[in-house]
Amino acid sequence: MLENLQENKNSDIQKRLPYFGYAILILIALIVLRIWYYQVLKGNYYRELSENNRLRIIKILPPRGIIYDREGIPLVENIPSFDISLVIEDIYIEDIYKEGDTISRLGKFIGIPEEEIKKKIEVAKRKEPFQPVKIKENASWEEVAVIEARKVDMPGVFVEVEVTRNYLYGDLGAHLIGHLGRITPEQVELEEYLNFPRGSLIGQWGIEKSFDNALRGIPGERIIEVDALGREVKVLAEKESIPGDDIYLTLDLNTQKTAENALGKEAGAIVAIDPNNGGILAFSSRPSLDPNMFSKGTQRQYWTDMMNNPIHPLMNRVTQSQVPPGSTFKIVMAAAGLETGKITPSTEVNCQGSIRFGNRDFRCWKAGGHGRVSLHRAIVESCDVYFYELGKKLGIDVISKYAETFGLGKITGIPLPSEKTGLVPSTEWKNRALGKPWFPGETLSVSIGQGYLLVTPLQMAQVAASVANDGIIYKPQVVKRINGKNGYIDLLPEGTKIQINNGTMKFLRDAMAGVVEEPGGTGHRARSTIARIGGKTGTSQIIGMKERVKSENIPKRFRDHAWFVAFAPAENARIAVASFVEHGGHGGVSSAPLAKRVIEEYIKNNNKSQVASNK
Repeated sequence: MLENLQENKNSDIQKRLPYFGYAILILIALIVLRIWYYQVLKGNYYRELSENNRLRIIKILPPRGIIYDREGIPLVENIPSFDISLVIEDIYIEDIYKEGDTISRLGKFIGIPEEEIKKKIEVAKRKEPFQPVKIKENASWEEVAVIEARKVDMPGVFVEVEVTRNYLYGDLGAHLIGHLGRITPEQVELEEYLNFPRGSLIGQWGIEKSFDNALRGIPGERIIEVDALGREVKVLAEKESIPGDDIYLTLDLNTQKTAENALGKEAGAIVAIDPNNGGILAFSSRPSLDPNMFSKGTQRQYWTDMMNNPIHPLMNRVTQSQVPPGSTFKIVMAAAGLETGKITPSTEVNCQGSIRFGNRDFRCWKAGGHGRVSLHRAIVESCDVYFYELGKKLGIDVISKYAETFGLGKITGIPLPSEKTGLVPSTEWKNRALGKPWFPGETLSVSIGQGYLLVTPLQMAQVAASVANDGIIYKPQVVKRINGKNGYIDLLPEGTKIQINNGTMKFLRDAMAGVVEEPGGTGHRARSTIARIGGKTGTSQIIGMKERVKSENIPKRFRDHAWFVAFAPAENARIAVASFVEHGGHGGVSSAPLAKRVIEEYIKNNNKSQVASNK
């Protein structure tokens, strides 16, 4: 009996043995397949991970080119900045979500919440896990010392030394010079930034942006071997970076300082141009901003504060303020009248303080009127009635044509971002934009620089410059030369002669000199003992007033904008200026003295330079 049972048991084992063999074979096959999968199909992937875990390519960012004024005075400098960064794959040696791990300790040392660090990691690890992720920018010496002392306890965490900007004169010329900012996710995908790691500082506004390609240089790289904790073992290869090119601006630092001080706390713009080549001599937009804030770790909050500021410090008022030019537009009107033959210099109009047109009275700024005036006196005293009558003779489309001839209604081409075009209205424009016909009464408003007509301060400076130089419009230049790797590159001006007779331009120059020099001239506050100034005042109305009200009795936000455009010396101009004060009231009172200060500063310094060069 027992023998039979033993035989049956042995028989069952023998029957099951093949199944055990099959199971072992299947297990071996699975192991082989898994090895094949990792070695063949995923071999390249894991080989790359292995190499990345052993080898690292560290980008070496080049020092950025220096920006100088026209005389070689530096406006910016490069300074070291210390950033706390980490490599994501290296911190995974520990469980990053455990209390007391690398992230938790790091957060305590540098004062950043753990959750905020984790958010940065989650965003970055989907892209380049072996590239450093900046956790804190512009770290203090104390924070750097703590990290360096404890980096053995925090795998993957290290201090990066980065070269950043210090703008030596703070907010002076900030809208022209611009500022740096971290490269955005959209920019990092562009071909021109392929060699720049995420988080790099690049030009984001002004000259820093427009000439970023020259200023930023070419990154180098260092290939290093690291240990299991991501610590550098040795350098295997190194390629030096190529520094950025230095840039010399057309800007005159002393003239720029004068323009900034002249505006003070007023909102507005002052721009000065060399009428002989289009070089920008001063470029002030107020209120301004501190570009140094954008190179530090506080740029996001600072940017938010600036965006929400009701006085709009982020607006570049030189190129982006679009407002009616007021009586400064009478320069264009006079040129149009003379060129078309609708008037001559001797044509007179009797100004009695207003004219009746349709069912409306169009008033002159002088309640009692100017009496009988010629074109010269109409410009000197800024008689509105004279230009109402001229507007009726010309019509809006002829006015539009000559406004465009002087460069209005289109960008000047200054190499800065986001320039506005302004607006030159016409019958075609109104029909297309508003679906309505042009009314003759609207022509009268445009004739004195009101209505739909909009300009920027830079455009009006260009108008003044073209009158001063016999009708040549230069594309405004901000860079005088670039000190490139192959020597200096001089940026030559490109001028276009507009179709206005030199005789007309001379008449306008004489009349504009009369605005400042002659009795009754509206710009007498710009009269100078240093140079003979030619100019034109303008007052841009914000709201219509049924009765004349003194400016001081009107809340400031409803006061007129103040304009003054000028050039000097009147006989052989070396500078042209547009001065614009928001809600400043009368141009002759608010803007003319500011332009005078800028002109005198430049002329004095220019004369000193000429004397020195002659010696």
